[in-house]
Amino acid sequence: MIDRPTHMGIVAGGGSLPREIADCAAGRGHQVSIVAIDGEADQDMAPYPVTVCNWGQIGGMIRALKAASVEDLVIAGRVKRPDLLHLKPDLGFFRALAEVIGIVALGGDDNVLRAVVRFFERRGFRVIGVPDAAPELVIGAGVLTPVPVPPGTLPDVRLGFAVVRALGPHDIGQAVVVSSGRVEAIEAAEGTDGMLRRLAGMRQASHGSRCGVLIKRAKPGQELRVDLPAIGPGTVRLAAEAGLAGVAVEAGHVISVERASLVAESQRLGVFVLGAHDSEPEATTGEASLAAPLFSTGASRIASEKAGRDAVRGAAVLASLAPLALSAGVVVARGHVLSVEAGEGLAAMLGRAEGLRQWGGHRWRRRRGVAVVARVTDLDATVIAAAQAAGLEGIAVLAGAEPCDAWDELVAVARKAGLFLAAPVTCSPSNGKDCAP
Repeated sequence: MIDRPTHMGIVAGGGSLPREIADCAAGRGHQVSIVAIDGEADQDMAPYPVTVCNWGQIGGMIRALKAASVEDLVIAGRVKRPDLLHLKPDLGFFRALAEVIGIVALGGDDNVLRAVVRFFERRGFRVIGVPDAAPELVIGAGVLTPVPVPPGTLPDVRLGFAVVRALGPHDIGQAVVVSSGRVEAIEAAEGTDGMLRRLAGMRQASHGSRCGVLIKRAKPGQELRVDLPAIGPGTVRLAAEAGLAGVAVEAGHVISVERASLVAESQRLGVFVLGAHDSEPEATTGEASLAAPLFSTGASRIASEKAGRDAVRGAAVLASLAPLALSAGVVVARGHVLSVEAGEGLAAMLGRAEGLRQWGGHRWRRRRGVAVVARVTDLDATVIAAAQAAGLEGIAVLAGAEPCDAWDELVAVARKAGLFLAAPVTCSPSNGKDCAP
């Protein structure tokens, strides 16, 4: 927490969080000025001074913050990756163009957010997180709402924490759903709300008492100043719609928005909210190791270099998940994990990947991204058709792709769909053998 009054700036996206931060900060004597992102910020910010800027008006943002003598800067609120075709760049944008291109080229949410922090720091601002600006919003340890936690819940919470820890180095989402020791859903590019809506659809045919818990924690190495996980009343409602018994978060590293409404919804719907400490050590916070197999292609054209890197990243994700949860596959595009299968089947997982592409990538006709499939026995013509419909470049299979008639048939189906089909290289040209699977 900041121990003296300062002039605080807030770069505001959507939702109530920026307004709540402003109110908390003003209540402790800070002056507050807000830069609202046009098309994102959706709350009434009065009586605070507000400057509205398009994503491309970087110069306008900096001028507004400097004119207000802002010292500490908070970047908060819900945002979508900007549509690069609808930017309204100003002179400041073009002056910072090399930096902007570098940020976009990084790929992965964590890398981009760290670069955004550095961008503002280089311009003289001290970027702070919600715990410093509004510590009242951070969820502590214990039951936050009047609804009791069912017996046997803590092992599921610990498993959920372990899954997020394991996937953190791969820059995948902050949330999972666990029920009776089984991982039912894993958040990737769809976000927590999208994951819960998907789970509600998968569970709609089931009946009976509520079961399972949504677990949310910060990823290892996450830039917590601008991407602290959050829950709100909407999270509780979606958890109830998905038939979950409750929500558990990492105490001290998750914030609540609209806390009074969150508590009221929890009580009305019978969904518990728990803050719990994760006592286990985090996975490495550095770049994920990509020591996965090299791939050879079985289709009529060779996979691109980017597709090869995507295949290797997908293999590393599945290797990290293997000790904790079953997953039939993942989709990776330009180094970004779009979706992770957790029981819904490969075709369904591929079907939702197209709408999750980053930086407007789905607008382009060129195929991008790779589906990485754990076992060849899960691969069939339906899965290949789903990968084609998702606009992917190809499919990499990790196990069971030995030379056989079935593999040759799959290669033919993939070739007809315009996709490559690849498997790990099991030999080397130096030993005189053919390395095609």
